[in-house]
Amino acid sequence: MSGSSEEQFLCSICLEVFSEPVSTPCGHNFCKRCISQTWDTKAVCKCPLCNKSFSIRPELCVNALHSEMISQLKLEKRSRSMEDMSFFSEVQCDVCSEPKLKAVKSCLVCLSSFCESHLQPHLTVSGLKRHQLMEPVDDLEDRMCPTHQRPLELFCNTDQSCVCTMCVPVKHTKHELWSLDEACEHRRSSLQKTVVQNQNKVEQRRLKVQRITAALDQTQTEADRETQQMVKVFSDIMESVQRCLDHHLEVMEQSLSKHKERAQALIQQLQQEMCELEKSSTEAQQLSLSTDPHHFLQRCPALPPAGLKDWSDVSFEPQTCEGSAARALSELETRLSQKINKVFKQLPKKDQLRRVQTFAVNVTLDPDSAHPALVLSEDLKQVHHSDVKNKHPNTSQRFTKCSNVLGKQSFSSGRFYFEVQVKGKTDWDLGVAQESVNRKGEISLSPKSGFWTMVLKNRDQYIALANPPVILSLKRPPQKVGVFVDYGAGLVSFHDVDSADLIYSFTGCRFRWRLLPFFGPCLNNGGRNSAPLIITAVQTE
Repeated sequence: MSGSSEEQFLCSICLEVFSEPVSTPCGHNFCKRCISQTWDTKAVCKCPLCNKSFSIRPELCVNALHSEMISQLKLEKRSRSMEDMSFFSEVQCDVCSEPKLKAVKSCLVCLSSFCESHLQPHLTVSGLKRHQLMEPVDDLEDRMCPTHQRPLELFCNTDQSCVCTMCVPVKHTKHELWSLDEACEHRRSSLQKTVVQNQNKVEQRRLKVQRITAALDQTQTEADRETQQMVKVFSDIMESVQRCLDHHLEVMEQSLSKHKERAQALIQQLQQEMCELEKSSTEAQQLSLSTDPHHFLQRCPALPPAGLKDWSDVSFEPQTCEGSAARALSELETRLSQKINKVFKQLPKKDQLRRVQTFAVNVTLDPDSAHPALVLSEDLKQVHHSDVKNKHPNTSQRFTKCSNVLGKQSFSSGRFYFEVQVKGKTDWDLGVAQESVNRKGEISLSPKSGFWTMVLKNRDQYIALANPPVILSLKRPPQKVGVFVDYGAGLVSFHDVDSADLIYSFTGCRFRWRLLPFFGPCLNNGGRNSAPLIITAVQTE
């Protein structure tokens, strides 16, 4: 193991190569025993390198990559040590007879190893002096070129193989050639870079794991909170449904009980009179058989019995229960709408907007209702005012005095939502209107007249046309306004789509007719208010 490689795997506590390397949550590595003993003596667990504190003692995760790299480097170091030992202890002289002495040099020309005495000819004989000697090794044949029987002195980086000098002009003329030492150093440097790169990749993946874990924890926390809220909301709704059911069952039971009591009273009275009549009939029959004139005349005026009721005007019809379920469901719908609206008012404003956006409907303009000075786009999604009036038949549906237009779609139950771009306008009217509203002459935009609207006047005056009108103070001018209607709950609300702010709500409305979207682009005011009102598609996240 090279010194630079070992330094990368040193524990900062014991200053030795890692033994059972583990990683802390902050990303630093220590010997498992070192960090455990350090934390055992501290009241608060801190990282010895960055001093980051952990409120709960972290679980130490084994650094698998470090363990593998350390094992590999230790194995390489052990192998090199064994090789070094083999240079001096395992290689024996090839010339000695038994017992063989230890070789001190190997000759790449002779392909033999020699002890100190048998090496002398290579040191004294001129022909042998030119032989290439090296530290003793026992794999001399593997270090020779099998083709030319020359030492493998060079490394061909192109072919990634060791070659001799005679191989170069034959097969490696234009190849990149290095000495064995240069190739070894280059490969060792490359290995070290690989180790550093792997460590960086490990760090990147550790940070990614932390981010994923943090995101998962956040998701779990939000899911737990939403689950608790959902359980509470639905439990309240189920209780409300049960209370509504119990109430209507009790009302029906009370009504049926009163009906039974009246029937039983009438039956009892009728049975009593029947008994009196039967008794009178029996007495009359007995009296008719009397032969005593005096007795007959005295008893006869007492028949029939007095005080009988005239039943000709008394009636008892079956009590109809038809429609009870429908009324109960209608009341339940109203109650649930009010309860759901109350719950959603407690949610963040973006959640409130997302909720009403789920009731989005496709709204288009109704040309038959448009004032003659209004210009509608071909797709019936845009409207603006023009100084030139178009020639349209003056039908009962058309506005003739005020520059308004209604939507084609009408609603008599449930919920609906649509969005309108008001960007660039200085004046506009927006909301919903009852199908029965007056469309001729001057119009008062108020709930009494069947309009639930908010308006912009003179660029910066926002007003909800309630009874009386409400001046609205907005943080910023809305560029797109969302209109939401809950028919059953009697609710009309206006939202700033971009900021998700609730602008204003009409509550407790009593709708008696079908509702239609209402649009008033107002006069173009010499071009200053020529921008159109645009019905836009609802974009949800």
